[in-house]
Order: sequence, then structure tokens, then C-alpha cells
Amino acid sequence: MAIALSAPYTPAFAEFEIHAQQRKRGRVLQWLKTGIWLYYFLLIFEGALRKWVMPGLAMPLLIVRDPVALWLVLLCWRERRLPRNGFLTAMVFVAVLGIITTIFWGHGNAMVALFGARILLFHFPLIFVFAAVFTREDVIQMGKITLLISLPMTLLIALQFFSPETATVNKGMAGDTDGGGFPGALNFMRPPGTFSFTNGVTLFYNLVGAFVFFFWLNPKLINRLLLVGATLALFASIPLSISRGLFFQVALTLAFTLLAVSRMPKYMSKMIVALIGGTIVLALISNTSLFQTAFGAFSARFDTANEVEGGLQGVLIDRYMGGMFGALAQSGDQPFFGYGLGMGTNVGAQLLTGKQVFLIAEGEWGRLIGEMGPLPGLSVILIRVLLTARMAIAAYQKMTAGDLLPWMLASFGLMNLAQGGWAQPTALGFSILISGLMAASFGTRKTSQPCVSF
Repeated sequence: MAIALSAPYTPAFAEFEIHAQQRKRGRVLQWLKTGIWLYYFLLIFEGALRKWVMPGLAMPLLIVRDPVALWLVLLCWRERRLPRNGFLTAMVFVAVLGIITTIFWGHGNAMVALFGARILLFHFPLIFVFAAVFTREDVIQMGKITLLISLPMTLLIALQFFSPETATVNKGMAGDTDGGGFPGALNFMRPPGTFSFTNGVTLFYNLVGAFVFFFWLNPKLINRLLLVGATLALFASIPLSISRGLFFQVALTLAFTLLAVSRMPKYMSKMIVALIGGTIVLALISNTSLFQTAFGAFSARFDTANEVEGGLQGVLIDRYMGGMFGALAQSGDQPFFGYGLGMGTNVGAQLLTGKQVFLIAEGEWGRLIGEMGPLPGLSVILIRVLLTARMAIAAYQKMTAGDLLPWMLASFGLMNLAQGGWAQPTALGFSILISGLMAASFGTRKTSQPCVSF
């Protein structure tokens, strides 16, 4: 007589298996979301860990987000959530090719090559992890947290601004008592906030600005007191940071806002309320002696830099666009396979020469072409530009349909995705973060699958 070795496959058992698989997918999705939030918080507080908490581990903590990025990409790929598209495939192919050419025809240092390749293999795919994991509500929640963090961040940079460089709050990397700031104007230093370098402050408030303007047009999505406080923090950060880049970025975000309002008159009343609120905020802070001191330093920095760089054209055209076109014009002068991946980064230069110098180019496009050669380097540039164009078109379409979230994020994200500097870890982190948030913002309220196919 035959003995049944297993239970019959019943509809109830099948339903149990389906529910088990759904619970597993839910747990994995939650892990992925937690990983993205970890990446976000490490980006903002990595410098604080390196300066104040664990100064002895300052160098290893420089790449503390890399294991998180790698884990997110591998887990998303294993769960078949990572989308298959031409952007990812092409970037991985060029990165692998770059490693090979670096070893055989470049500088030949495998460690430096892998450090350079990680940008394309670990971090770039993270953009699509955001799109596959985050919902629209997740993006908005990260915006609220960003505005909340801006309040103590502004108090910190104000304290750093008015404190001597020898103060504990201005301590540099690995406990450097000479200070972690950067020369500004009128004997004031540019404060680094919780970041390793001052560019982190500029990039953080660029992100704050995109969300501040979005929430003013959608005030029901956020606590009004938090929005007013974050607006105050944003305006105060411009003189305190002594950053022209932050000033121009806020102006660009405002231009995106005005364009959106001009296309959708229903937002005009909200824009008027926002302008009145902004005017009140400026009136509150402009009469304080602290603000006037910071504004004096910012004005002096602005005037001095304009004289050196040749006025507004030198600041905007030459600084932001000239490096891009100059890199393309000089691409034919580079070795066919370049000097090798990672050589254009500060870490790569440190490993190769013992000094933190720009061995190739300070501009992003020049670095890519110099490291990888004209054909591979231009391929990476083309991938980034095409993805930027795809997101720009999709964000504009969303804006005309009444959804302003992708459009406001694009005010900060498009230039960063196309030509933001990926050699420096903080700049790389913010570029990937804002690009990922843009990609995720195309999704719907309840699903993480974006409405736009990349």
C-alpha cells in the first residue's frame, strides 16, 4: 500500500504560500527603505562622526556609505526589483571596461581603480533603487525630515560662523584643531556644519530650498510652523554659509517655482502667501545684528569673487558651463584610455602621490574624460545627460499635469545629475540622493513603481 509522503496541494495551502511570499516581500521592502534612510542620515552626519565622535576613524568613515549602497543594490537586484534599462547596462559596461583599461594602460593601481569604479557600480544604480523602493509619500516624508534637520543645522553653522577656528565646534577632520572651515570674507570662515567640508552645507540647503518651495505651494502636506522655521533657516543660511552657489541655486529654484505658477494660475494665491511669508521672514532676520554681520561677509565675498572671475558672466557661464565645454574641446588631447579610474579623486591622488591634489581636472566632465579617455569618458557623460533629459521631460510633463513634486526637485537635481562632481564623497552622495528622489517622485502614493519608465 502506498504511503503519502506529503500533504496534498490544496487551495488553502496555495493561499498560505501566497501570503508567506507577500510577507517576505514586505520585509525585504522595509529593509530596503531602512537602508535608504541609513544612506541619507550617514550623508548628513558622516562629517560629524569623522570630526567629533570617532576622529580616529576619519579616513575609513569617508566611505561609510559605500557598504550601504552596495548592499542596497545587491539586495534590490536579488529581489528582482532593480529595473533593467539601457542606462544601468551601459554604465556597468563602461565601468568594467574602465577597470580593465586602468590596470593595463592606466596608472595600474587596482585599489585606486576600484575606488573610482565604485561611483559607477555602487552609487549610480542607487538612483534606480530609490525609484523601485520609495513611494511618493516616502519622498515627501524625507522632505519633512530635511526641513526639520535644517533648524538645528542653521543654529550650528551660525555658532561656527561666529566662533573662532580653534573652538571645539569648528574642529576639523581627525581632531584637527586648526579648524574645518574654509576662507570666506572679512576674516570669517565658511562653516562646514555637520559635514566634512563646506560644500556639504551648500548642497544640504540646496535640497532644503527645493522642498521649502514645494511645501509653500502645497502647505497642507506639512506643519505650517515647521515650514516657516525652515524658510527662516534657508534665508539665514545664505549669508551664514558665505556661499554664492547656494544663492544662485535658491534663485534657480525660485525661477522653477515662478514658471510652474505661470503655467498653473491656481497656485498663484499660494505663491502670494509664500512671498508674503518670505518677506516677513526676511524682515524678522534682516534687522538683527547677527544677520547684518553675516550679510556683510557674504556681500564682501560676492564682490571680491566677481572681480576675480570677471563679473556675472565669469561666475555663471565660465564657472558652471565653461568647464563642461572646455572638457569636450580638449578631449582629443587625452590618452585614448585615459590615465585610469580614480586618479581624478582626492583619495586616488593621495594613494598615488601621497598628496591631495587635482591630478587631472577639478571639473567633473574633465575628470571623467581624463580618467577614462575620450570614448569611455564621453559615454559616461552621455549616459548622465540622457538620463537628465529623460527626467527633465518627465518632470515638466508632471508639472503641466498639476504635480509639482518632481519639478521642484528637478530645480536642484538636473544640474547635479548631468555634471555634478562625483569625485568628492559628499557631492556624490547629494547628487545620488536628489537624483533618486526625483526618480521616486514619479511614483504614486501607494506603490513604489515609478510612473516613468527609465
